[in-house]
Amino acid sequence: MSLKEFKLPDLGEGLTESEIVAWRVNAGDRVTLNQIIADVETAKAVVELPSPFDGIVQRLHAEPGDTVDVGATIVTFELEGAEPAEQRVEDTRLEAPTDDTPEPNLVGYGAGPEATGRPARKRKVDAQTTPSSAPADVHLPAHAARAERPRSTPPVRYLAEQLGVDMESVSGTGVDGLITREDVQAAAGSSSQVSIRDAGNAAPRPASAGSLERRVPIKGVRKHTAAAMVRSAFTAPTATVFLTVDVTPTMELLARLSERRELAGLRQNGTRVTLLALVARAFVIALRKHPELNSKWDEAAQEIVTYGNVNLGIAAATDRGLVVPHIRDAHAQNLLQLAESLSELTRDARAGTTPQDRLTGSTITISNPGIFGVDAGTPILNPGEAAILALGAVQNRPWEHEGELALRRVMTLSLSFDHRVIDGAEGSMFLASLGALLADPALAMLHDAGTGPLFS
Repeated sequence: MSLKEFKLPDLGEGLTESEIVAWRVNAGDRVTLNQIIADVETAKAVVELPSPFDGIVQRLHAEPGDTVDVGATIVTFELEGAEPAEQRVEDTRLEAPTDDTPEPNLVGYGAGPEATGRPARKRKVDAQTTPSSAPADVHLPAHAARAERPRSTPPVRYLAEQLGVDMESVSGTGVDGLITREDVQAAAGSSSQVSIRDAGNAAPRPASAGSLERRVPIKGVRKHTAAAMVRSAFTAPTATVFLTVDVTPTMELLARLSERRELAGLRQNGTRVTLLALVARAFVIALRKHPELNSKWDEAAQEIVTYGNVNLGIAAATDRGLVVPHIRDAHAQNLLQLAESLSELTRDARAGTTPQDRLTGSTITISNPGIFGVDAGTPILNPGEAAILALGAVQNRPWEHEGELALRRVMTLSLSFDHRVIDGAEGSMFLASLGALLADPALAMLHDAGTGPLFS
């Protein structure tokens, strides 16, 4: 037997630390290659950490709630040594890994086998064997030996562990039977809303005896968001312009679409054409006329970089803080495709399962504080972007319409932009173009929405 240390890998974006949310294994457990051993929270998402080895967990070096630096040892494994020569199986189809085989560190993609100086064995799989089958002589932990673990998300599983709830006994009420936070709380007989940040070692604590203060450690998503907002506020000179628009025609279009039988299939899959989807569609159409907003300021190169594709970021409030996942190539999607993308994006963001590649690389962002009843605001730029749009609440207001006073559906648009990249005139003209599309959606028919880049 030999000992092998597993160090916390770089989980993407060059992050320097991550928090251990929950361990899936204990010291003494035997694990297989790519078996999930921990839930780890990066600055933007909770990801599942697979084992890079076959072996026995000799020691866990961190507790749930601990923040661990990238490169620090988190698990020590006991690995079996090389087999006697007479027990080795020759297989000319396989090559032995070399000593300089790099140790894989891409979370979510699994790991390659550790080089042991002997050929890797292929299991024989027949029609009666499933991919999850294990040899009879391998003793897996109880939770790993189950045919299928309950469908939930890492934060919810951790909450269940903290509350002493057996996930096998919980019935999920979420989409496709997903077990939600509320399901776990109901099973625990808890009437209070328990946050994952309030459980375990990260629980709020009183500042002093008799004090009504509560203190919560700043970590994970909230820590990352705070640093990003400070960086944005103090590096990009930001200006904001506002436009209040009569969106009655857009709301009428939304009502008609909700009644169309052709969209019944989408609704059955949990997808609806929402106001945000209509705004997103008008947004990318307006960008074709004003592509300069889909840009960034490159300080190192002293250049303005204007993108030909739109990776549309959507600011999403979650239990863990604010995240901005994006819809890749939103300019190439029609209204129904955007609606489906938004539905998927929202579901993954709330569950904490957004892929890492969707949390970086956005080119421009939409925020929708209007769902909380807010009229308007001055959104802060997502670092690396030149513009962000905030949507206010849609309200019934007295409004001039066709020369008379009428009760109309009105919304305020707020556009913040990097004044180094975008002049006031450019930002104002873009907002006017967007407002015109929302005031009269039929105008979209006059624009070449296209599926190619914004410019050639």
